[in-house]
Amino acid sequence: MTISVASKSQLGIIQNLAKAIWPEAYGAILSQDQLDYMMNMMYSDNSLSNQLRNKNVFLLAKIDTDFIGFASYELNYDESNYTKIHKLYVLPEIQGQGVGKELIYYIQEIAIKNSNSGLILNVNKQNKAKDFYLKNEFKIEESVIVDIGNDYVMDDYIMKKYI
Repeated sequence: MTISVASKSQLGIIQNLAKAIWPEAYGAILSQDQLDYMMNMMYSDNSLSNQLRNKNVFLLAKIDTDFIGFASYELNYDESNYTKIHKLYVLPEIQGQGVGKELIYYIQEIAIKNSNSGLILNVNKQNKAKDFYLKNEFKIEESVIVDIGNDYVMDDYIMKKYI
């Protein structure tokens, strides 16, 4: 497996991966309307381009010629010494094979090189990924409800890993 920084020309790959992963990850948690709204909000061409301009770095995980997952992170999130993992997704058929763990490790190494003291992320309280993060040394720090517009909210845990 290789992990590389995604270029602007590869944002379509991230969109395609999100379309394949999100229904599986959130289909039992979110309504179809909210899923559609959030996909557009986070993965439209304009949204992804704005994320790149706002200090988000996207990573692509690949086996041979097949893209199998992606992540995005931001160093010194909100002017802190934490690196925020904004996104971390792996194709359902690949989950459990260490890809997510490798993406975390990759981001963690970058955070260490940039003198950040930890990783931070939000995860939906009902998402099974919460258990994955707990196994990878993240701790639940707080519970938040984030208004994302259109009468939708994200009911999340904020999780941190100290490095």
